[in-house]
Parts: sequence; C-alpha cells; structure tokens
Amino acid sequence: MADVTAPGSEQPTLNRVIGPALLLLFVVGDILGTGVYALTGKVANEVGGAVWLPFLLAFLVALLTAFSYLELVTKYPRAAGAALYTHKAFGVHFLTFMVTFAVMCSGLTSASSASKAFAGNFGKAFDLSLGDGFVLTAVALGFITLVGLINFRGVGESVKANVVLTCVELTGLLIVIGVGAWALGGGNGDLSRLTEFNTPPGESVWLSVTAGTALAFFAMVGFEDSVNMAEETRDPVRIFPRVMLTGLCVTGLIYVLVAISAVALVAPADLGSGDTPLLKVVQAGAPGFPLWVFAFITMFAVANSALINMMMASRLLYGMANERVLPKVLGLVHRRRRTPWVGIVFTTLIAFGLIWFADLAALGGTTALLLLCVFTVVNVACLVLRRDRVDHDHFRAPTVIPVLGAVACAFLASPLSGRAGADYRVAGVLLLIGVVLWAITYATNRLVPGAVSRT
Repeated sequence: MADVTAPGSEQPTLNRVIGPALLLLFVVGDILGTGVYALTGKVANEVGGAVWLPFLLAFLVALLTAFSYLELVTKYPRAAGAALYTHKAFGVHFLTFMVTFAVMCSGLTSASSASKAFAGNFGKAFDLSLGDGFVLTAVALGFITLVGLINFRGVGESVKANVVLTCVELTGLLIVIGVGAWALGGGNGDLSRLTEFNTPPGESVWLSVTAGTALAFFAMVGFEDSVNMAEETRDPVRIFPRVMLTGLCVTGLIYVLVAISAVALVAPADLGSGDTPLLKVVQAGAPGFPLWVFAFITMFAVANSALINMMMASRLLYGMANERVLPKVLGLVHRRRRTPWVGIVFTTLIAFGLIWFADLAALGGTTALLLLCVFTVVNVACLVLRRDRVDHDHFRAPTVIPVLGAVACAFLASPLSGRAGADYRVAGVLLLIGVVLWAITYATNRLVPGAVSRT
C-alpha cells in the first residue's frame, strides 16, 4: 500500500516499520499498562469477591467498540484515530476538536500518572528516602524526558522498547497467575470468594457491578491507541483485524485470571486497601518471592504505558494537523528521523506541566469517562460512514455491533452506571479548557482561507 501524505505536503511520510508481531505487542502492552497493577483492589472495593466479573464485562464492551475501530482503521488507514473518524462522519470542527482534546488528555494524563508511578516504584526498588517529594518529581520529569527522546528518535526504536517493556509487564502478570495457581493447588486460598458481592445496604448488586465495570474499563482502554500508528504499519488493512482482536482476547483472559488469583489469595477488603494490590497477592501466595523484583517489574510496566501513550498523543496531533483541525505546525515531520517532532515536543511539555502541578490520583475515573464518551461517538461514526465508499476492500462489522457498542459505552459514561460525581466535575473542567483552546484554534484557522476542511 502506498504511503499516505497530506494533500499538497512536501514533507516526508512516516516510516512504515510495524509488522504483525510488533503491532500485537503494541496492543497488548498498551492495554495491560498501569491499570491492572493498581485497579484490581479498587474494583474489589466496588463489588467484593466477584472482582473478575467487571473485568469480563469491561472486556466485552471494549470488544464491541474494537469492531467499529477495525472497520474505520481499515477503511481510512491513517493516523489520528477517533478524531479523524469524527471529522469525516460529522464535519463539525468543534466536535472533532473536542474528541481530539479528550483523547489527547487521556493519553497525556495516563503517561503523566505512569511517570509518577515510575518514580514511586523507583524509590521502593532502591529503598530510597526521597524526602518531601521533590526528588520524586525530578525523577518523573527525567523519565518523561527520556520517553520523549525515544519517541523522537524513531518509531522503530519506540516499538522495540515497547517489545521489551511489554514482555516485562506481561511477566509480572504471569507471575501473579502462576503464584495463584501454585497456592490454590497447594490447598491455600479461598475460591468461594469469587461469588461474593460486597453490596452496601440499600444498593443493588447490579449497580455495584456496573460501577465496578465503569472503573475496570480504564484497564481495558489502549487498543484504540494502535489505530494512530496506521501510517507506520506495513499493511494496516490486512494486519489490524486479526492483531487487534487477538490482543484484546489475550489481555481479557489475563485480566480475568489475575482477578481470580488476587481475590482467592487476598480478602477483598485487604486487596482494596493501599496502592499495591498485586504485590499483596504475590506476598500472600509466595512469601519467599523477592518482592523487590516485583517492584522492578511494576516500574517497567508503568514505563511502557508512558511510552505508548506519548507515542499515541504525538501521532494524534500529527494526523489532525494534516486534516487542518489543528495548526499545521503540529504536523511537521523531522526529515532525518521521520517522526512528528513538533507534536512530540508539544505533548512532552504538557506532560511536564501535569507532572509538576497536577494531582493525578483521582483522574483515572475521569480518563475512563472521557474515553467512554469518545467511544460512543466512534460507534455512531462507524454507522454514519457506511454511506462513504472507498476504493479498496476493508473490514466491516455487523451493524448490530456498533449499535450495541454505542449503547453500552453511553450507559457506562452516564450517572446510571453509579459513576462517582467527582469524575463529572473533573471532566467538566477539562472540557471547559478544551472549549477555550478550540476557540483559539478556530479563530487562528479562520485567518487562513480553507484552513477548516472536511477531508
């Protein structure tokens, strides 16, 4: 397939170096990421021993939306993902900009959270006393700088780093599953907890499960990031369907097995206290296991999340700059490295600000909320764009799947799911900032004839 460039552009195209194996590791590594290492306990707080059920339901909702993404990425194999599909389906500059902003915020927030988590695990792994947190912040800033440099050097280097980090984080989860199987095989643990629900008085089991699913969904996001690498994939139309579905199924199975091992070895109340639930599982199932090793694994797992999310955010800016939804300068590609260097610098600077000023502990739910809203729009866009014909064969999802995906995502994003009110307050502030940025961008584009297009 020929490389895709922006109409009238004389700058070099992105480098197509990603094959099926690298793309699969990208998908798996992005989904596994930081979420499962920290969220298992929080989901247990919502539902009790049946912690596996929200992860299973979150996987099914993600699978529905993945079918819509597959139809769209094979139909339009270009960078920018959800923002591009929204732009083509509705042609409303404001809506496209807000989708772009929401996706970018989710990636940068996740990367910044991962940087802080990396710094915290760095301190634990080396048993350091890091004072009042200034050194932690310095480590986080240094780490995100390193991620930016890897991202700038080239997509080949970035995906190779992703291969190593994905193998490390996958090893950590397999250790948890293996420890669970070994302990249960030896007569330890309590499988009866798997059917117990921790439902507060006056609250239904259904509401507890949906609230847990809305939270667990944060651990399933990441598959959508891979579509932003479409212009750096060798044959996206052929490769994406089988790779994305395989990656989702692999991670879904791992999540369920991790959840079962966790709750069988550690009581839900204990699992839900603190920020290192899987460390407690390893400690309970294999007391002799060197916990510093698992701290290192966790550190590299969150490093992978930061790398992938920063890659996604910079490619998103590149793609939408070429669509003229964002200023053209954000789409500039370095002639020698063939990476979107302005987008990389811009997103790294924003991450600096988030790390330095923001308390990211409460933003996980908000990130999931924003992405669920984006996924609702993508599922609808998939149906709207059925009227747009292209001159090549592409994946096509059964019509009922985008419909179910839109309904499920909208429900999990709504107050009916039991989502915390704080999520809506934080999301409201972020979207208000987005509105201000849209006004600035729109006013700037109006000065250039034809700057706002619907290509």
